[in-house]
Amino acid sequence: MLAAWGIDTDGHAVFLGLGPGATESTDAWRGFLQDLGDRGLGAPLLVISDGGKGLCAAIEWGLPTSLHQRCLIHLCRNLIAKVPIHAQDQVKGDYWAIFDQIEAEGEAAVAEGHRRAKRFIAKWKPLYPSAVACVADNLDALLVHLRFPSEHHRRIRHSNLIERTFGETRRRVKVIGRLPGEQSCLSLVWAVLDRASKGWRGLTMTPKALRRLQDLRRELLPERPEPPGEEGSPRLPPPPPSITSEPASGAVYTAPETPPVEANGEASSVMAGLRLLP
Repeated sequence: MLAAWGIDTDGHAVFLGLGPGATESTDAWRGFLQDLGDRGLGAPLLVISDGGKGLCAAIEWGLPTSLHQRCLIHLCRNLIAKVPIHAQDQVKGDYWAIFDQIEAEGEAAVAEGHRRAKRFIAKWKPLYPSAVACVADNLDALLVHLRFPSEHHRRIRHSNLIERTFGETRRRVKVIGRLPGEQSCLSLVWAVLDRASKGWRGLTMTPKALRRLQDLRRELLPERPEPPGEEGSPRLPPPPPSITSEPASGAVYTAPETPPVEANGEASSVMAGLRLLP
């Protein structure tokens, strides 16, 4: 299952969509993102995801005007997997020290993150070069969240908002055994995630934070390329023109009482996270 959550301009966490998908292929994510756009989702200011190649390629293709933050938790797992057990705690602590307790925001915060990352790389690269490469090769994408309001840093640096919900989803599906088809599976998983989303905690949008987000959008949008048109990379065929009560193959499932993703001006969402439902 492919799932997306978001945080709107009021700071509320929302469940954006669910679609069928057994792997994180570029084509699967492209169709999912395209369907979200057709339902009215404007390009969010920030997209948060893990480092799956198919997903990253689809984000670059479908959301070229959005900043892209790599999930720090997923990368930390990749980093620790390449370090001997006796050194894992120390390496993990130094890794999180790159990002923690940076009170500045914007370019000053990013510059501080780069300085800390250089110290981390200098310390551990001689011992564990393959592990340190996980950080060094993805550093710019790991520091994107520091451009945002400082009070949001810890919440927008990973894609784990719905992680706890996955356990409940697996529990519901497990007791059923074998589902009769795609529609019943999508209906069940959507119902679990939609109900859980009512209790998700969003972000506090203070006047200072909103000004920072507005400034960031004005800074970035003129510099970002437009999505490819007919002369650029070919797009997938458009999905069905409307979303009905029954999920179509490749479409985001939405129950009859659920409204389309709202688009307000340039974008309805400040941030959006994308995950493959295990």
